[in-house]
Amino acid sequence: MFFNPELALDALSTLSLGLLVTILLTLACGFTSLILGIFVALARMSRFWLLRIVVNGYVQLMRSTPLLIQLIYIYFALPFIGIRLDPFLAAYVGLSLHVSAYLAEVYRGGIEAVPKGQTDASAALGMRPSVIMARVVLPQAIRIVIPSLGNYMVSLFKDTSLAAVITVQELLFRGQIFAARTYDYFTIYTLVFAMYFAIGYPAIRLVIYIEKKLKRGYTAKLAEKPARDIAVMEETK
Repeated sequence: MFFNPELALDALSTLSLGLLVTILLTLACGFTSLILGIFVALARMSRFWLLRIVVNGYVQLMRSTPLLIQLIYIYFALPFIGIRLDPFLAAYVGLSLHVSAYLAEVYRGGIEAVPKGQTDASAALGMRPSVIMARVVLPQAIRIVIPSLGNYMVSLFKDTSLAAVITVQELLFRGQIFAARTYDYFTIYTLVFAMYFAIGYPAIRLVIYIEKKLKRGYTAKLAEKPARDIAVMEETK
């Protein structure tokens, strides 16, 4: 028998603690990335050229190098210049910076997808650029990119497994330690696989559900628009 139920039951408590660390790391990095990504996107679209250069350099650096190397560099290389972070904090910083760079591009695409006529109309009403961005453009842009943001959050949950290389005691790291101790790699890694799937699959289904709801809402609004236009025309006669 390849799978040992007794060993799996014995390992469940240890792996559950690792899963809790994985979830906490995902939530912390996800929240930070969602917020930081907006500011990075706005900085990339700023009229200040120096700010654009710095932020563009950061985005390209994060997107052009593997996340694994970034985590290793933060944890193992930075101490040589006096920057020492504990494993969890190093993973939090590395994952947040990495994901924020990608989310910034998602936000920027959403902002650019908002019709320019709305910005012009808001400016004609005397609204300041900052107010236009905060009250007109960003709400619509975020609605547009919600499915993409959801997909990146699911990917972040899976990418936390890379934190095992810098000794963060998340799910994969605890699985590796338990498997090395018992030599039953099939049972332990099957259980680790199942625990990742138990969280990841419902999250993917939730993202798909939200995407379908948003599409239906958008289609319904398009269907209502001709009727509203006709009503407006009738009122103006």
